[in-house]
Amino acid sequence: MTAIEFNHKLLSLKDNLQYFAYSLTANHEDANDLIQDTYLKAIVHKDKFDPATNLKAWIYTIMKNTFINKYRKDIKVNTIIDNTKDLYYLNNSGQSDIVTPDSKYNHSELVKVIDNLEDEHRIPFQMHFQGYKYKEIAETLNLSIGTVKSRIFFSRKKLMEKLKDFQN
Repeated sequence: MTAIEFNHKLLSLKDNLQYFAYSLTANHEDANDLIQDTYLKAIVHKDKFDPATNLKAWIYTIMKNTFINKYRKDIKVNTIIDNTKDLYYLNNSGQSDIVTPDSKYNHSELVKVIDNLEDEHRIPFQMHFQGYKYKEIAETLNLSIGTVKSRIFFSRKKLMEKLKDFQN
């Protein structure tokens, strides 16, 4: 197979490669980069292709391996290596405990709005917020699970209405 024939057959697979690349990356730009890398590797290593075999399977294998290698490389780049004695960097959350005036104000406003809810809605909502399961709330308050879910739903709805200014 001549280089021209090889390139022609390779280019005839472009639509199939685009579909496969997009299925791997789920992003059009990354898919186009993957196709370009695949074409480059196929052209550079065309001497390793056996014309008696399936070109489409060969090029798909190159694409899949290129994608996997890039994925593994990206994982290694994002890995944090902490050589400190007590793993300070891994154990440090990176969040500061500093309370800003606006966060303090926002918190007080939220508490006011929640406290202004009727008891029948406020209590199930607060219990759910504290981590209680629907069933536990229902048993504690002697209510059905459906009633508990309904009251929590309506509490959320009322809070969203009253706190419109805090939404993005």
